Amino acid sequence: MLDLLSLVLVVAVKVFKKTTPNGKVTVYLGKRDFIDHVEHCDPIDGVVVVDTEYLKGRKVYSQLVTTYRFGREEDEVMGVKFSKEMVIGQEQVVPMINSKMELTPVQEKLLKKLGPNAFPFTFTFPEMSPSSVTLQPSEEDQGKPMGVEYCVRTYVAESEDQKSHKRSSVTLAIKKLQHAPASRGRRLPSSLVSKGFTFSNGKISLEVTLDKEIYYHGEKIAANLIVSNNSRKSVRNIRCMVVQHVEITMINSQFSRHVASLESREGCPVTPGASLSKTFYLVPLARSNKDIRGVALDGHLKEDDVNLASSTLVCEGKCPADAIGIVVSYSVRVKLNCGTLGGELVTDVPFKLLHPADGTVERQRFNAMKKMQSIERHRYENSLYANEEEDNIVFEDFARLRMNEPE
Repeated sequence: MLDLLSLVLVVAVKVFKKTTPNGKVTVYLGKRDFIDHVEHCDPIDGVVVVDTEYLKGRKVYSQLVTTYRFGREEDEVMGVKFSKEMVIGQEQVVPMINSKMELTPVQEKLLKKLGPNAFPFTFTFPEMSPSSVTLQPSEEDQGKPMGVEYCVRTYVAESEDQKSHKRSSVTLAIKKLQHAPASRGRRLPSSLVSKGFTFSNGKISLEVTLDKEIYYHGEKIAANLIVSNNSRKSVRNIRCMVVQHVEITMINSQFSRHVASLESREGCPVTPGASLSKTFYLVPLARSNKDIRGVALDGHLKEDDVNLASSTLVCEGKCPADAIGIVVSYSVRVKLNCGTLGGELVTDVPFKLLHPADGTVERQRFNAMKKMQSIERHRYENSLYANEEEDNIVFEDFARLRMNEPE
């Protein structure tokens, strides 16, 4: 019984790896998602294993690279580029320069396992660097999608300025994400608006209150409405929507997309002198908006379950307008249809949509939900964990997972 319990408690450390086409250099990363905690960001800690005889006096360099694409690739003509690639971190890995580097637990395990030809490297994201975001392309779009991407590029060269060769270089795509604070707070976002009418006395009032300020991806949003009609008009129907607001800072472009909506005539018409109290429930999901061009997604890797882009957070004391990259925000928009002549009464209530913080119960539920949504991925991970090694490190190739297809 005790042996069975000890087996259950074994936790494997998954490590992602990718090798150069010539097989001489392999890069290992403990994770692909690096969390921006607003005050600080997780460091990018990895290990490079190289065939030292292959180097012949050359060196191994590693770079942290970001690509900001702010226009369609197929619209690039006459040498005009709608993307900007920036190297925001560079380090000589072999021969190792910083011998006093402070190692993370994952690096220590990898160095112990991989032997003397393994060399560590660490990068940190610059302050105010944007989160990974991808704008969903349409079926007609042929080039790379717009958005902000990050990668770790490792290559063999005689100097850091020398152009790398494809056979001796490797690129690993990573993501920079933001998580919600550990506490959601007690503030309930609300809005109160009213509308008067020409040649008619009285007003229609609308109060909208959300049950939380911060919602997690996949969580149900409850919008509580109170409509008071003190006019001579009638409210014919009510429409409630979750609106994603996107700003591309490079070109100062702003647009919005409806990522969830619900229309109801229940309780309508709200006649003069009457009132209505109603709650709308909405769940904004990426998989419900696959056909909508321009929806912002968390910069996703192909084999992952995709989420809508998280709300952009900034440090306390900083202005949200100072954020760069692709800035994302959300609001619940409610529209009251007051007829052809009466027009509409509209209000927006802002909220935040984020990933649960690490170590919380909500985070555990979120992870469990993602596993349930991808059965094939779950089976793949189980097959990896079935053959664990002594030090409980599982290596996964840094490439798209190939699911079993029926013959």
